Amino acid sequence: MKLSIILTSLLLVISCTNAPSQTDKQKELTTLAPVQTTPEGGLHKAYFSSGCFWCVEAVYESVKGVQESISGYSGGHTENPTYQSSNTGRTGHAEAVEIYYDPKVISFSQLVDVYFGSQNVTQKYGQGPDRGSQYRSIIFYQNDQEKKIIASKIKEQEAIYGEGKVAAEVMPFQKFWVGENYHQNYEARNPSNPYIQNVSIPRLRRFQQKFPELLKKNAH
Repeated sequence: MKLSIILTSLLLVISCTNAPSQTDKQKELTTLAPVQTTPEGGLHKAYFSSGCFWCVEAVYESVKGVQESISGYSGGHTENPTYQSSNTGRTGHAEAVEIYYDPKVISFSQLVDVYFGSQNVTQKYGQGPDRGSQYRSIIFYQNDQEKKIIASKIKEQEAIYGEGKVAAEVMPFQKFWVGENYHQNYEARNPSNPYIQNVSIPRLRRFQQKFPELLKKNAH
């Protein structure tokens, strides 16, 4: 019991909030190429929030049909949110991802399955050790068809966990603010980071074990 409490405390300390130092940020910002935010090829977009965007980005980028997953902010009421401002919880924004996907390979409905299959469906205002409104779960819809799909998927989850137990909010999409460059592809570029090792990679592995049929051939 004592060991379990100690491990839990350690994970609470190792959270997505522990961003790189300012020096590390400056180094990365000077070496990273600009984030590609307009992939071509008739791709569709989808938007999700589910805890730390480092985790969510890695999950979706392992899925076939997804060309790009970009970390950023959405769902709030302020202009030009930043990592620091959103982490206060006062901007209303949640850490979110913008997904570029090929609808000929994977459907929006399957992306919602990925969403629910890669998180603790019932955890409110966070995932794992990341707690707060900036880590809350949100599914954004862009049209009535997506809204209907989301409603249907939530009913499926409620059949498993119970009515009212699904934590995800459902919101009309308004705007996505691209996050700072040093957040993009964070898990892939920082595999030794304690948070990545103890939270993000295990979350990715659990998802991959559930949905092997949806993974890219080179997913790891």
